[in-house]
Amino acid sequence: MANGDGDNVSHDLISLLSSEERDYLVRNNGDQVKISNLIGKTVGLYFSGSWCGPCCHFTPNLVEVYEELLPKGDLEVVFISSDRNDESFNGYLARMPWLAIPFSDSETRKRLKELFKVRGIPNLIFLDATGKVVTNQGVRIIGEYGVDGYPFTTERINFLKEEEENAKKNQSLSTILVHGSRSHLVSNDGNEVPIPELEGKTVGLYFSIKRPCLDFTPKLVEVYKKLKERGESFEIVLISLDDEENDFKEGFNTMPWLAVPFKDKCCEKLARYFDLETLPTVVVIGPDGKTLNPNVAELIEEHGIEAYPFTPEKLAELAEIEKARLEAQTLETILVSEESDFVIDKSGSKVLVSELVGKNILLYFSAHWCPPCRTFLPKLVKAYNEIKEKDNAFEIIFISSDRDQSSFDEFFAGMPWLALPFGDKRKSFLARKFKIQGIPAAVAIGPNGRTVTKEARQLITAHGADAYPFTEDHLKRLAEKAEEVAKEDEKKAKEGSACDGGHCRKA
Repeated sequence: MANGDGDNVSHDLISLLSSEERDYLVRNNGDQVKISNLIGKTVGLYFSGSWCGPCCHFTPNLVEVYEELLPKGDLEVVFISSDRNDESFNGYLARMPWLAIPFSDSETRKRLKELFKVRGIPNLIFLDATGKVVTNQGVRIIGEYGVDGYPFTTERINFLKEEEENAKKNQSLSTILVHGSRSHLVSNDGNEVPIPELEGKTVGLYFSIKRPCLDFTPKLVEVYKKLKERGESFEIVLISLDDEENDFKEGFNTMPWLAVPFKDKCCEKLARYFDLETLPTVVVIGPDGKTLNPNVAELIEEHGIEAYPFTPEKLAELAEIEKARLEAQTLETILVSEESDFVIDKSGSKVLVSELVGKNILLYFSAHWCPPCRTFLPKLVKAYNEIKEKDNAFEIIFISSDRDQSSFDEFFAGMPWLALPFGDKRKSFLARKFKIQGIPAAVAIGPNGRTVTKEARQLITAHGADAYPFTEDHLKRLAEKAEEVAKEDEKKAKEGSACDGGHCRKA
C-alpha cells in the first residue's frame, strides 16, 4: 500500500457503496449511474465537505487530475459528503465532475467513514481494480505528484521518488525548469525567454506568494538591480505559488526578472523537489546547474548584495562578520537609528535609549490582534512586577505588530513598561535581526548590550520571574534546583508509602 495502512481486503464495490434501497450513485445533474459500472476500475473514495477550508482548496486539484485521467476510462471518484444539509451538498457536488453517494443516504456515508476509519477531511482513499485499498494517502499523493501519481500504488510512488533522486544527481537548469513541451520562461511584458539562455549563470529560484512576501520582494529587487548594474552573471526566476492569477500578475509586475508561467505544473513539483518549508525561499543554482544553497532569503535580508555569490566560502565570511557584529552589539546599535534614539513611556514621553544602557532589557514582540499574545500578557506583567521588586535595572520594551494606532494604544495601556512608538521603522529591523518568525516573542538583552536569549517568552511561560536574568548559568542552576526538589518529593513519596491507613509500618 502506498504510504498508508491497508487491510488487504478485496471490497465488493456493490456491497460497499449500495444500500437496500439503492444500487446507484448520482451525478451533479441528477443522473443515476449503476454501481456495477465501477467494477474493474480504480476508485477514489473522496471524503469531503463544503464547509471545510482544506477540502475546498484540494477539490480543484482533484478535479484537474480526474479530468486529465478520464480519457483512460479506468478511474472513478465517489464523493462521500460531510455536509450538514442538502443545499450545501448540492452546491459542492456542482463543482465535481464525478459521482456521489446521495446525501439522503446518511447511513451508508456513516458506514463508510467508520469502515475506513476516517478521522478528518479531506480524505481520499483509492481502491484498485480488485477492490483492495492501495492508499489512504490520496490527498497527499495528489498534492505532491498530481496526475503522475496514477495509479497511486506503492510501486508507482516509489518509482517517482527514485526518479526524483536520480534527477537530483543529474540536475541541470533544464531538468529543473523545463516541463513537458514548455522550454521557456516569461517576462512580465509577455515575452518568452528560452531556458537554455540561462545556462552557465547563477540563478535564484524565488518561491513566492504575493502577500506573505510583500516585504521581502523589494529587498530582492534592490539586490538584483545592483548585481545587474555590476555586470554579474546572475538571474532570478519567480516560482509563484499564488492561487489567483491577479495576485500573480500584481506581484510579478513589480519584479524585473523572469518567471515560470502562472499555474504551471512545474511550480508545485519544484516546491516538493526542493523540500520547500517556508516563504519566501530563494534557492540558488550555481553555474554548473547544481544547487548551491537551499535558501538565501535570510542572507539577503541581513546582508543584501554582500551575500552574493552565496558560495560556502562567502557564507563562512559572512558568519565571521556576524560573529563580530554580535560581539560588538550594544543597546545603541540595535535601538538607535538615524531617525530615533528614544522609546516612549505610558504617557507618551520620550525615554532616551542612553538612559537604558547597562540594564537588562526584554524586547517584547506582540500585538493586540494576536490571541496568544493576549493570553501571555498577564503572565509577563506578573513576572515583570516580581522582577522589578528584586532588580530595578530591568526593563521591557513593547515592539508592536498592531495594525493601527488605536489598537496599539489599547494594548499598551495594559502594560507597565516602555514601547517603540507605533509604526516605528526600527520594528522591521529588530524583527529581521532577531529572526522573529511569530508572536508573542521575547528577546533578552544583557547589561553589556549583547543578546542573552531569544527564547525568553518560553522561559517566562515555564518559570515565571524565576527565569530572570535568563542567562545560561542561571538557567542551569534553576534546572539543578528543580532536580533537587523532584528528588526530595520522590523521597517523601517513598517515605509516605510506608504508611497505611494512618498507621506507620516498616517499609
